[in-house]
Amino acid sequence: MPTVTTPRDDTSAGRFEFWREVSRRSFVPLEAVPGETSDFHASLHTSHIGAVQVSVVTAQPHGVTHTLRHIAADQPDFVKVSLQLSGRCRLNQGDRQALLNPGELAVYDTRHPYTLDFDLPYRMLVLMFSRALLRLTEQDLTRVNATTIPCREGLGPVVQPFLRGLARQVQKLDHVGEHRLANSTVDLVGALLSQHGSAAAHEEDGGREALRQRILTYMEQRLADPELGPDRIAEAHHISRRYLYKLLAEQGHTVSGWIRERRLTQCRRDLADPALAHLSVGAVGGRWGFPDAAHFSHVYKAAYGMPPGQTREAAQQQ
Repeated sequence: MPTVTTPRDDTSAGRFEFWREVSRRSFVPLEAVPGETSDFHASLHTSHIGAVQVSVVTAQPHGVTHTLRHIAADQPDFVKVSLQLSGRCRLNQGDRQALLNPGELAVYDTRHPYTLDFDLPYRMLVLMFSRALLRLTEQDLTRVNATTIPCREGLGPVVQPFLRGLARQVQKLDHVGEHRLANSTVDLVGALLSQHGSAAAHEEDGGREALRQRILTYMEQRLADPELGPDRIAEAHHISRRYLYKLLAEQGHTVSGWIRERRLTQCRRDLADPALAHLSVGAVGGRWGFPDAAHFSHVYKAAYGMPPGQTREAAQQQ
């Protein structure tokens, strides 16, 4: 969509009312609150890459509130990830407050009230996408939600330039490799959030959560290996099978169930990817640890209610 800019031939109050309506239409229901400025101006550009909304907001000081009255029972389950490009933002959600300076980001859950306060002219990248796309458990999301996530170490120096690139190219993103770009964007953000959550968990419980995250990462990296199983996983982490089962059960998973679910998710994604249409359904299953095509078709249909070939057909018709 073209950039939306507050009209120059209006009063400051008139421009703010225009912005208030733009904000309501562009994100989840919310209310813009005037700040201390006598000459309000703002602009917004939004593109969509698959199921990910990418927005760049540039504005004079003001506030944003998302209250209980804005949250409908049937409201889509979105999360928002904001990277501060210039200026600063104070995010409040629940009992947490995160101060974002340039180069820092935060994730916040639109199922709950939040406020954003900008006391300086600012520029911000905002990603909005379904909570289901973010591969974090409810516990992990709660751990990182509404916290300041610096990008100076770990995965930060990798993810931040990528997000800044999205901001620079926001006017050119629509329909450009959207399927893979959307997956890459969510995966990179999710990896950064997971790393940040793991560090926090290590401080909270002396490493129990960090061990669990290492195990999940280990399994994720070896999904394509049909021999991946409890004995190998436990041995690689110098723990018993019983303790392995306990660590995953604390998050509501079984070892085999987690592996099967992640393999099927990757298969479903590949089946919907036009760039992989040359692969047979059986080959897609084989890529993710299902060497037997008939078994793959059976477990896929049990999980999604349709055979894998039907998923591919549906994606090609979109």
